Amino acid sequence: MATPETGALAGAVLVYLFFFAVAPPFRDLSSLSTVLYVSSIYGIPALAVAMLMIGGEFDLSSGVAVVSSALLASMVSYELTANVWVGVALSLVAALGMGALNGYLVIRTGIPSFLVTLGSFFMLGGLNLAGTRLVTGSVATPSISDMDGFASAQAIFASNLDLGGVSLRITVLWWLLFAALATWALRRAPFGNWIFAVGGAPLSARAVGVPVRRVKIGLFMTVGFAAWFVGMHQLFAFDTVQSGEGVGKEFYYIIAAVVGGCLLTGGQGSAVGAVLGALIFGMTTQGIVYAGWNPDWFKFFVGALLLGVILLNAGVRRWQEARA
Repeated sequence: MATPETGALAGAVLVYLFFFAVAPPFRDLSSLSTVLYVSSIYGIPALAVAMLMIGGEFDLSSGVAVVSSALLASMVSYELTANVWVGVALSLVAALGMGALNGYLVIRTGIPSFLVTLGSFFMLGGLNLAGTRLVTGSVATPSISDMDGFASAQAIFASNLDLGGVSLRITVLWWLLFAALATWALRRAPFGNWIFAVGGAPLSARAVGVPVRRVKIGLFMTVGFAAWFVGMHQLFAFDTVQSGEGVGKEFYYIIAAVVGGCLLTGGQGSAVGAVLGALIFGMTTQGIVYAGWNPDWFKFFVGALLLGVILLNAGVRRWQEARA
């Protein structure tokens, strides 16, 4: 009960019971599969964002970075008529490089990561639109489904698994695997202790020999990797990418991390909490659809439900502190 994800667990149960009661289609196994899929798409970046927030930093460019990765991989492969894995590899290098650059600028200049990554957000957003139109003459990339390597890449990033007659996206399994790795890193590995230290007390951490700069740059690169991975899923799930997508998704990742128990000031949070936060968001997103509510109210309902979960999380945390 003293763990930071306790409030998120309570919120997830309440959200599930709510939509189970008001939306009959929500009760079907196929609907649960869709909820898990949506949750995984938000959950993979949310894991990396949660680790970064535990380390005391933000990344507002993660949403558009997903689209940037997909666009780069697609256009490189198509324009060079190369195996799609060439584009995938170059896109990964670019995503890690962008993360490293964000981290370096934050450490080197002392400017808050909120402002540094806000600049990256606008730059990547503009580059996505202008660059795609410059190269392809359109706002979307051409289809690469008939190119060499597409089938193998699709099997890794965007395939479906048949489990007991229910189709499950492979991103759900990747999400759970990344969550297990993140949990191990935060709870068992020395690097996890460093993350909590640099987020909670960076000066003290530096005084006892924690490599604060390398830890923070590594966390920004982790966000870059997560954005790249989801970008590859989008590319190989739909074989084309719209350059204007991704704007605003970074807030969903941050919301999932905060709902999961991450503090905005750093030093607290968990990977399990980020998983629960993403699950709450996935249930809310699909539950509104299954309930048949007016889609014009979509964002209002999402905001109201998420605010309620955050307040519940805060109440549980105060109860924990009172009992401590």
